[in-house]
Amino acid sequence: MTEEIELDEGENRLYISPRLSNRGAGEYPALLKAAAVAGDDTFLANELSAQGRLNASEARNTKNGTTWVRVPVTAPETLAEGEFNRFYARALCRRALEEGKHHVQVYRAKSVMNPRSQSEALIGQMFEAERLLEDLRVNIGTDTALGLPPGPNSGLSVRLP
Repeated sequence: MTEEIELDEGENRLYISPRLSNRGAGEYPALLKAAAVAGDDTFLANELSAQGRLNASEARNTKNGTTWVRVPVTAPETLAEGEFNRFYARALCRRALEEGKHHVQVYRAKSVMNPRSQSEALIGQMFEAERLLEDLRVNIGTDTALGLPPGPNSGLSVRLP
């Protein structure tokens, strides 16, 4: 995971959420790597929750124009889980390829209250490790071409079959 984080960091394409403050954006790469070493997205969420790492409010476009709203209290967890999972999936794809395995399998890594039908349909599906790795490297942030992970809070990840 750390190598994948450093790859994005070295190419200046590490996803920096607009919800991060200037301080949070500056500290984020080190916090993400520390979470990877710890193997724990909760560590990252807790660190992002620390004073001053997230903006208190954000702009939201509405039909009546732009308005300012409070950043959701779940923002640290959403960002931490989503980005940690993306780098975990990248690392697992690399491991699969190194071991001569060509596929990874989608599974529910975290239970969710209201699973999306799109997420449910992905469970058990096999993805080509090389293709998923490339997709996750190219499509930074929340949307990928292959649709995995299928948006924030999906609870889905990948494993070796």
